[in-house]
Amino acid sequence: MTNPLEFYKQQKIESEKESFKLKKKLINLGIFRFAVFLVTCFLVYLTFGNYPDVFIVAFLGILLFSFLVTKFINLKREKAIVDAKIAIHKTEIKVLNRDFHHLEDGTEFVNPAHFYSNDIDLFGIGSFFQYINRTSTIDGKAALANVFTENKTDGIFEKQHAINELSKNVKWRQHFSALANLVTVKNKTAFISEWIINYKSVFPKFLSTLQIAFSIISITLIGLVSFGLISFNYIMIWFFIGLFITGRFLKKTNNLYAETDKIRDTFKQYHQLLNEIETENFTAKNLVQHQKIIQSENKKASVIFKEFSKILDAFDQRSNIIISVLGNGLFLLEIYNARKVEKWIENYKNTVEKWFEVVAYFDAQNSLANFKFNHPKFIFPEISKEKEVIKSTNLGHPLLKVNKRVDNDFIIDDEQFFIVTGANMAGKSTFLRTVSLSIVMANCGLPVCAESFTYSPIKLITSMRTTDSLTEDESYFYSELKRLKFIVDEIKDNHYFIILDEILKGTNSKDKAIGSLKFVEKLTKSKSTGIIATHDVSLCELENEFPTIKNYYFDAEIINNELHFDYTLKNGICKNMNASFLLQKMEIV
Repeated sequence: MTNPLEFYKQQKIESEKESFKLKKKLINLGIFRFAVFLVTCFLVYLTFGNYPDVFIVAFLGILLFSFLVTKFINLKREKAIVDAKIAIHKTEIKVLNRDFHHLEDGTEFVNPAHFYSNDIDLFGIGSFFQYINRTSTIDGKAALANVFTENKTDGIFEKQHAINELSKNVKWRQHFSALANLVTVKNKTAFISEWIINYKSVFPKFLSTLQIAFSIISITLIGLVSFGLISFNYIMIWFFIGLFITGRFLKKTNNLYAETDKIRDTFKQYHQLLNEIETENFTAKNLVQHQKIIQSENKKASVIFKEFSKILDAFDQRSNIIISVLGNGLFLLEIYNARKVEKWIENYKNTVEKWFEVVAYFDAQNSLANFKFNHPKFIFPEISKEKEVIKSTNLGHPLLKVNKRVDNDFIIDDEQFFIVTGANMAGKSTFLRTVSLSIVMANCGLPVCAESFTYSPIKLITSMRTTDSLTEDESYFYSELKRLKFIVDEIKDNHYFIILDEILKGTNSKDKAIGSLKFVEKLTKSKSTGIIATHDVSLCELENEFPTIKNYYFDAEIINNELHFDYTLKNGICKNMNASFLLQKMEIV
């Protein structure tokens, strides 16, 4: 079994050595390139006036210099990829040491109205999303958040297979992430797809033919002037005609450039990522299906995106005054590039969105696979249709350190409810979040933190962290009632695992006890399954009335005038509460 921490440390050392070698090559190549430039200038000086020697020297010198420039750019890119991988290794080492609060936390995905995401620390500082997220694209991050919140129970085995396969392909995953990190993209692809789909061509199609004819005439005039057959004035007149034609479409060209300038970096990033997906051999059903989506055209999707990236780069040359003026005056360059942009959009406007989604899918899957690789002792749930919804041994919370985590055996049957009591800080809330997160992870296809885990797939719904709303003029109690009403409505038509933490907190003790009792009775009759944590031990009497209700508790003991918790789930009802002790201990009373 691979030790992830040692693996990343070793890979970091190897990558740093490679980066150092590339740095030395770049320095030597830079010196050699400068020497070639000086030697070429010196030889041109020596052979100046000697024809054709001076032209041969200049040509060979420029050719060699251009080759070295290309070599330098390629080496620089290679080093940037290696450096990106070093950053990846450093991040993984930090995360495995539980230093991950500097990573993106997905706060933008927090939704109090969601089935569970606001209750189980799925997003935000110190959240599961912050711990697991390694996406490199904006859409990949959104796709990962959607994986956690879609609350679907279908195709779990296929999801597991995909995650397991990618987890073993570490080099491919890291290279994919490194390439994605080379280009910074600020716009979501949904904006780009919408713009492309809704774009209407504004340039007349005859301009393509006009541009070709105009360029041919320009080349002919240049040739005639070179041989002294016509006056240079003819070229000047033709040049201003070209500028006049370009000027007629300047407003449309400016508008198109302003829009394409926003998306250029996206295509520069995505064509590389598409190529990585296309050229890899996958066996998992889900991976193969998504790979096939980008193989639907005659040409590779990566090639199509790369072509568009080059078109947009050429269009961007309008900012170069010399290229812009000469190119437009003699070859109608802006019109040529604008028409190429429009032609590309016409050909691929209906497929771009699907290709973006494929990249986002693989980006999100990489994070899930990375989590699997980082936790070799975690196990994939065994999918079952038995009466037990969850049957686990040593189930723990994946974000807690191993040396501090207390695991519990947990078995719950379908349509069964556990009422969990316990002292403050004894571990009730952590246990609820452990079970909740294990269900979410299982439904996503992830391995869970357990020694064994048999699972009958079920959707999750929770009420653990209700808040009041000043903006909507809602009291805490009313917000809680709305949440409970949401749960009641949902369980009418769907099978859910319900997790509640201290229901009806916003009312007095007597009213709370009566209301809680009736609500739990309603849940029991709904054929749902779940856990209810409470300080109200009167609810435990329901075990005597309903065979599907069982009592469990987390205990606290006072040993040598100090509170002691074992965080172990036990059968029965909690007898020891600790509020009075803590008030005295902290000298509050």
